[in-house]
Amino acid sequence: MCLGIPMQIRSIDGLIARCEAKGVERDVSLLMLEHEELAAGDFIVAHLGHAVEKITPERAAEAWALYDEMLAAADTP
Repeated sequence: MCLGIPMQIRSIDGLIARCEAKGVERDVSLLMLEHEELAAGDFIVAHLGHAVEKITPERAAEAWALYDEMLAAADTP
């Protein structure tokens, strides 16, 4: 199963964004969203190092709540 990870853009340099999720930072390609208006503070879904969708902060929080539930369930014997 493949999951996109909601991340917040911290900075943008050309078509590369420095993004953060849960304290982890990664460089993410913005090539697939090159026609979107993106700025530091925006949220995207990252998949395999590429931003695939711009999302709202609320949608990012909902996704992380679900991921946290899945991780908690996986830790339960």
